[in-house]
Amino acid sequence: MSEEMSYTTEEIAKILKVSKLTVYDLIKKGDLRSYRVGKQMRVDASDLEAYKQRSRSNSAHVSQESPATLLPASPANPAQGTRHIVITGQDMSLDLLAKHLERRTTGIRPLRSYAGSLDSLISMYQGHSDIVSTHLLDGDTGEYNLSYIRKLLVGFSYRVVNLLSRRAGLYIHKDNPLRINDWSDLNRPGLRFINRERGSGARVLLDEQLRLHGIKTDHLIGYDTEVTNHLGVAAKVASGQADVGVGIENVATMVENIAFIPLIQERYDLVMIKKAENQAWIDKLMLVLQSEDFKQELRAISGYDLSLTGQLLYET
Repeated sequence: MSEEMSYTTEEIAKILKVSKLTVYDLIKKGDLRSYRVGKQMRVDASDLEAYKQRSRSNSAHVSQESPATLLPASPANPAQGTRHIVITGQDMSLDLLAKHLERRTTGIRPLRSYAGSLDSLISMYQGHSDIVSTHLLDGDTGEYNLSYIRKLLVGFSYRVVNLLSRRAGLYIHKDNPLRINDWSDLNRPGLRFINRERGSGARVLLDEQLRLHGIKTDHLIGYDTEVTNHLGVAAKVASGQADVGVGIENVATMVENIAFIPLIQERYDLVMIKKAENQAWIDKLMLVLQSEDFKQELRAISGYDLSLTGQLLYET
């Protein structure tokens, strides 16, 4: 097998028939050797084959001894002395965060995993993520994130820190020909909607607003039509395939022929598990969040409110 051939994490997931988060977990533990090309992680074909051979050998060894034997976890890339930190979430601010964290630390290599807020918290509960971002509205209280974190991370010690705040609302056609102004307008007959995937913060925001305004999901044309990011929602509205969708302000500035109706200020927070082995990089992360050079780069992106950035919001 040629050592020149390499695979992305998505390709590895398809080959092994596992989720991309599982691939990141294998990389993080050092079971699967990888390297970075720009922002993308790649795995050489020879390293993938070596991992598969080890897995077959270990499986055979376990079956001969006892079906209940558990294999010990491998140390994180002992040959390279590098620990991978998986940062899960979709906002572009997380890419900047990964860059600054890698620049300020030694022995740490941030990896990016793109998933929605609920899926990110679940991946943390399952041990697949180290830093997760979340923007989940509790419609009954108007508060963001903490009620969901408490319910999903039962039994864990964790820290919740603000990354930024941003305005969320509705994408509509430029000049707003349908005169859409509020959540209640989503109840209009014939209105074509484009939705986000289950597990995303935007989907939770929509579902909470529909509940609060007494709008049934089966009355919303396009409720079951999903895309996986804000840009995809904006593009569907801009192209005329939908009349309205939920998104954030800064993406609206990137797409022609749409307008943005701000309806809520959402808090975008980071969650990290408190363990002794995590303390060193958590301290570095706090320094990054409170540093002026990091904030300066965030200010260059329209639509971010940094008044709470780096502030500790909750700690168990």
